[in-house]
Amino acid sequence: MKNETNEILNGMLADWHRWARGYQHVGGINSSPMFRHAKSSRGWQTTDEILRDEVEHDQMEALDNIIMAMPENYRTALQIQARNLFTGRSVWTSDRLPQDLEARALILAEARIELTRKLTDAGIL
Repeated sequence: MKNETNEILNGMLADWHRWARGYQHVGGINSSPMFRHAKSSRGWQTTDEILRDEVEHDQMEALDNIIMAMPENYRTALQIQARNLFTGRSVWTSDRLPQDLEARALILAEARIELTRKLTDAGIL
């Protein structure tokens, strides 16, 4: 069960990184407040695809809110791991985290435990 939860969490973090990379600020100088949150037509999608996209977007938004509310060292550790999981490489690091590998691994483990608890409480995991 623990391995299954870790795999699900890894997939969610990779998906969250992909989702966060695609974020684009809509508002700006020439944007009308009336159409700021309007979505483009999705006539080529089936109803199931539209609903699945909406559920995924809501889950990623919830995950984003949970991660952004975490302490900075946890947030940074999760962001770096999400990027590594998304790219399939373990090359990304951060100067905000300790240089000691054991201390860095401990922070990441604590962050993942906290994230798992919060996702479970929110009914996402």
